[in-house]
Amino acid sequence: MSGVPLEPMYSPRNSATDYVADLGDPGVYPFTRGVYPSMYRGQLWTMRQFAGFGTVAETNERFRYLIDHGQTGLSVAFDMPTLMGLDSDHARSLGEVGREGVAVDSLQDMRDLFAGIELGDVSTSMTVNSSAAMLLAFYLCVGEEQGTPRDELRGTIQTDILKEYIAQKEWIYPPEPSMRLCVDMIEFCTNEMPRWHPVSISGYHIREAGSTAAQELAFTLADGFAYVEESIARGLDIDSFAPRLSFFFNAHIDFFEEVAKYRAARRIWARELKQRYGAKDERSLRMRFHAQTAGVSLTAQQPEVNIVRTALEALAAVMGGCQSLHTNSYDEALALPSEHAVKIALRTQQVIAHETGAASSADPLGGSYLVEELTDELERQAYAYFDEIRELGGVIPAIRENFFQREIAEASFRFQSELENDERAIVGVNAYEEPDEVERLELLKVDPSLETTQVERVQAMRAQRDSAGVEACLARIKNDATADTNLMPGLVDAAKADVTMGEMCDALREVWGVWRETPVF
Repeated sequence: MSGVPLEPMYSPRNSATDYVADLGDPGVYPFTRGVYPSMYRGQLWTMRQFAGFGTVAETNERFRYLIDHGQTGLSVAFDMPTLMGLDSDHARSLGEVGREGVAVDSLQDMRDLFAGIELGDVSTSMTVNSSAAMLLAFYLCVGEEQGTPRDELRGTIQTDILKEYIAQKEWIYPPEPSMRLCVDMIEFCTNEMPRWHPVSISGYHIREAGSTAAQELAFTLADGFAYVEESIARGLDIDSFAPRLSFFFNAHIDFFEEVAKYRAARRIWARELKQRYGAKDERSLRMRFHAQTAGVSLTAQQPEVNIVRTALEALAAVMGGCQSLHTNSYDEALALPSEHAVKIALRTQQVIAHETGAASSADPLGGSYLVEELTDELERQAYAYFDEIRELGGVIPAIRENFFQREIAEASFRFQSELENDERAIVGVNAYEEPDEVERLELLKVDPSLETTQVERVQAMRAQRDSAGVEACLARIKNDATADTNLMPGLVDAAKADVTMGEMCDALREVWGVWRETPVF
C-alpha cells in the first residue's frame, strides 16, 4: 500500500536477518517479536473501545453498555471545542458541542462522565492534546474524590502535541510552549502519578492524514525522541519517565506491511533508547502500543463490508503485538457509531481473541521471509527520514519548514491519483460497485438541543462559584506560565475551584499566544 515493491515470492535470498541481533525471542531486546515473553498467553490485549458523544450522561451510558458487553478499558472521545480548548458557550463552539465526542467543560462534567464507575478499577484513555493538562487535572480530582489516590490511577492521556502540528491540526499555542506543557505533564506524572502514561505518541493521525506506513513509523518515532530529549533537558533521568511513554499506531488494510511496521517500531525504539539515550531499565526499551483500525479505510458505499476490513486490520494489530486495541464500527463513514455497530466491533476483537488461535503464540509471523524483509525495509526508510529531520534541525524546525506536512500531502496525493486512475481497487468504491444500492442503516443522530443544555450547564456552574477564588487561580496559571514553575499543580487547584477548561486555556493564550500554520498546497 505504501509503494514498497513486492517480489512474487520470498525466500532466504531476500532476508539476511540475524536472529539474535535483529529479532531475539519475545520479551528480549530488541523486542522485535514482542515486549513480553508470553504475550497474549499471559494476558490478552485490552479491548478499549473509543466512545464519546453528546452530553456526559449519554457517554456515561455508552461506557456502561460497553463494560456490560465485555470491554476491558475505557477510552474517551472529546468534542471539537474541548479539543481546541474552548468552553461550550464560546462563540466558536456553536454547532459543534457534543457532535463528534463528549463536551467536558468543568470538574462537574468529569464527575458525571464517570458517575458510577470506580476509577480505581478501570484503566482510562483520553484522546486530547492541546488541552490535555486541564482534562488530566479534572480526572485526577475525580479519582481523589472517589477515594483513589493519584498515584493509583491507571490510564493514558494522549498529549502528543507534535503530531497535531504534523497532521491533526488541533493545536492552541506555538510549538515551543506546547512542548514545555507536555514536559510539565511528564514531570508531574513521573513524580505524582507513576501508573499513568502522560503521553501517547501517536502515529494514528499521521496515517489518517494520508501518510505511508514508513512515514507513520518515522514521524511517530521522531516525535517520541523529541519528547525524550526535552525531558532529559529538563533534568529528568530517562529511566524515571521512559517506561511510562506509550504509543498509538494505525492498523491499516495492508496486512503484512502493518505487522512489519509494528515490529520495526519496537526494534528501532529499543535500539535508540539504549544506544543513543543511555536507558538502562529494560522497561524503558519496551515499546508498548495501542492500535486502532483505520478510519480512512472505511467506505460509505456498502458499509457492511467495513466489518471485513476492520476484522483484518484488527488481526494485523494482534499479529503485530499490540497491547490494546480499538476496532472501528462499520457505520463510522456515515455517522458516530450506533450501539449495534459498536457491539459488532467489540465482538470482532473477542472472536480474534478466543476463536482464531491468533493469541496462542507470540509473533506468529516471525521468520516469514516476507515479513522479515518488510520489517527491514520499513526500518531502512525510517532511518532515512531521521537523517532528513536531523538535517533540518529537529522536529520543531522541520514543522516550521512544513517538512512533515509536505511529505504527507504528497503521499496522500499519490494514493488518490492511483485510486482515480483505477491503479488501485477499493471494493464498492471503484470495484464491484452497486450503483443502485440503498442502505437503510439506523444511524446515530446527536440531538441539537443537547448543545443548549450543555451551555446552560456551564453557565449555571459559573454563577455559583467563588469568583475571587477563580481569579486567583487564573492569575497563578499566568504567573507559572511566565516562570519555570511546573503548571500542573496550579491547574489541579484551578480544577478544584471550578475554573473551566476554556478559562485555563485562555489564561495560557494570554501569555503564550496562538499558533498559525503556513498552509501547504
